[in-house]
Amino acid sequence: MDLLPRSPGEFGSARYWDRFFRQRGQRPFEWYGAFPELCPVLQKYVRPRDKVLVVGCGNSELSEQMYDVGMCEDIVNIDVSDAVIRQMQERSGSKRPKMSYLLMDMLQMDFPDTHFQVVLDKGTLDAILTDEEEATLAKVDKMFAEISRVLQVGGRYLCVSLAQAHVLKKAVEYFSQEGWVVRIHQVAGSGDKQQFVLPVFVYVMTKFRKIPGSALQILEICPEEQDKPMRVESAERLVAAVKDRQNYAMLCSQLSKTPCREQVSLDLCDKESGRPRYTLHVVDSHSVKPSRDNPFAIFIIPQGRETEWLFGTEEGRRQLATSAGFGRLVTVALHREQHYEGMAGIQAELSGKVMELAPPGLSARQQVPFLSVGGDIGVRTVQHRDTSPLSGEYVVEDVKGDGTCYFRRLIFLCNRNVVQSEARLLAPTPLPGQKKRRKDKKKPSPTESLAAIDKSYLCCEHHKAMVAGLCLLRDPDALPGDKAGSGRLCQGQVCVSPCPRPSGKDFPDPGFGFSEGDRMRVHIADGLDFVAKLAAEAPAQYDAVMFDVDSKDLTVGMSCPPPAFVEKPFLQRWCTWAGLNSHPSRPAAGIFVLNLVCRDTRLKESVLATLRKVFPLLYTRRIEGEVNEILFCQPSPEGRRDPTELGARARALEGALRQPGHPWDCSYVLADMLQAVKIL
Repeated sequence: MDLLPRSPGEFGSARYWDRFFRQRGQRPFEWYGAFPELCPVLQKYVRPRDKVLVVGCGNSELSEQMYDVGMCEDIVNIDVSDAVIRQMQERSGSKRPKMSYLLMDMLQMDFPDTHFQVVLDKGTLDAILTDEEEATLAKVDKMFAEISRVLQVGGRYLCVSLAQAHVLKKAVEYFSQEGWVVRIHQVAGSGDKQQFVLPVFVYVMTKFRKIPGSALQILEICPEEQDKPMRVESAERLVAAVKDRQNYAMLCSQLSKTPCREQVSLDLCDKESGRPRYTLHVVDSHSVKPSRDNPFAIFIIPQGRETEWLFGTEEGRRQLATSAGFGRLVTVALHREQHYEGMAGIQAELSGKVMELAPPGLSARQQVPFLSVGGDIGVRTVQHRDTSPLSGEYVVEDVKGDGTCYFRRLIFLCNRNVVQSEARLLAPTPLPGQKKRRKDKKKPSPTESLAAIDKSYLCCEHHKAMVAGLCLLRDPDALPGDKAGSGRLCQGQVCVSPCPRPSGKDFPDPGFGFSEGDRMRVHIADGLDFVAKLAAEAPAQYDAVMFDVDSKDLTVGMSCPPPAFVEKPFLQRWCTWAGLNSHPSRPAAGIFVLNLVCRDTRLKESVLATLRKVFPLLYTRRIEGEVNEILFCQPSPEGRRDPTELGARARALEGALRQPGHPWDCSYVLADMLQAVKIL
């Protein structure tokens, strides 16, 4: 039986609906869900004594069920189809004496003004507003005007809809401009799942008298998991919020039918603020054969560890899913702006939502395990928060790492999954005769008791490689220990920072233990301007110059350094001033170390060609698992060393550095850092 219209325009034709209901017969047609699904929303806005008008009623059982459960009895149903009106009069006339069915066009109704408290529309607006042609929009304007006319002030127009973007936008703009309050409800468990993947929504338009000259709009959305409405600032934002929920429903439908080939990422937002609260990644492990006992699990990433390779990269999460042995693993990252009530609280909060992401065939009774590292949600303490004029908002936070170590990290919130800088914290050593803390005093948090910074620790592999490159110097043994490897890369060097100098401070250091001294000088300036100024002064003499400069220009395929820092004139001026060039008394003495992060192959070749013009001798060291490549550049080929010979030099330098009183991080070996060095 072919009941589909020949064109969308037929949805507004009485002839089409007459044919439709004659062919369908007495079987109710429940477009967009049945009464049990709609009841929780309808009962909020329909009172027993209300006069209710149902437009485009069809042969739905909605009015009958509202009547039968006592939601209201004074219900008038209208439709343009004579066939369906006669069917419904026969079906309900004797059973429901206070309810009526009338043949009437809602574009031109016979009711007096302000006659109803509620107008109910289930799919009728969607059937009429099939396109955005001028004639269609004019018909909808007439429909809205008639609804407005027959509704009392304070009355509600309840419209059940699939919320296609053009339909929602038209309704929201029309009624908000008339001064009505607009609220959108998502219907829980909505829709005939064989018909629709998209969720069903109910628009609630409450009529108020329009105040001349007022531009105030009240627009709200009520997601299904909460009752309290969320205010939004514009019609565009309201449409976007509904679109987000539609995309989520489509994603859940897709995940429930087939395994996902690529990892799926989504944010779950806080109900009050609307900010992301959880970031979820859905990972299907194709190497694990799902069984009845291991189809699905949730993994909670401890706070502060979401930047680690295992949790923060696609490859790492895939390895995690495989090692966990589950067919589908959902990893959950916790956001620093949010508060969490432990693992039990997170499980209670997420249980219902994550089940929507379950794999195909999972039983509703299946117990889904929540996993974590060590069974807890980690530790995260924000020590400092501020805004940089270059990088925007940032935080300095203390987190617990793997095992018993704690770390202090600097993170720019524009790229919250990247640790900009990291220092390891040391447990304080009690002084002789120090009194114990009184029992009545508040116990400090783990990070409050870890104040000292471990200055021997380098968090980044590329920093370790840059320090190891000092072994390429002509006489590395002559370097003082604290100059070559006292901990972080900048220690014992001249540092150029592009941040403005704060008033009354020599250098901003929110808790990293950084300080200037005789062997450490900081110049806060633009690096290019700094070099141009120094080039006119008397040359200095440095054994090593290191560039680790981040670029903010995302349109260039090189994120470190900015292109201007590797142009030939700039490099020549810098090396001349720094004294890296050969001298009769110290041939090939200096070294230039560059951290290069370049995904553009052609641009990278151009940079290497420029470096060869300035530095005849180039070594390279790739960082495994990263884009970073460390380049060691020397101004004379006389300093050439076979990489296989560097091990002995590295061991000699490390031996000189591991002296009493000189801190050293034993977690890495200089010789190991140089094993992958190659000559270009």
